[in-house]
Amino acid sequence: MQYTEFGVICRNMNTSFASSRDEKIRKEILLVFSKGLGEDLNLRVGVLNSIAHLAGTVNSMLKRQTAEELAKQVVGIRGVVNRIEAPGAPSPSRAVNLDLNN
Repeated sequence: MQYTEFGVICRNMNTSFASSRDEKIRKEILLVFSKGLGEDLNLRVGVLNSIAHLAGTVNSMLKRQTAEELAKQVVGIRGVVNRIEAPGAPSPSRAVNLDLNN
């Protein structure tokens, strides 16, 4: 998946139905964000297979959590991946320990 300024570039999709449904969901999330969080946020939203991917930066954990909750309320959403950076939030990129013996 790649983020663009306007959403997600969908690759290897068999039908345009999924991508048009995802784009409709993405636009609804952006509308909900503009009403619930304001328009001055630095957030990106992508939707693939009805799963929202949130990224960007906010100035509080409350805004980060609110963005996730607002996205979850949109009809058609199957899940939310929250990679929004905020003070005190977990790092969006985590190290994976593959040594299972420790």
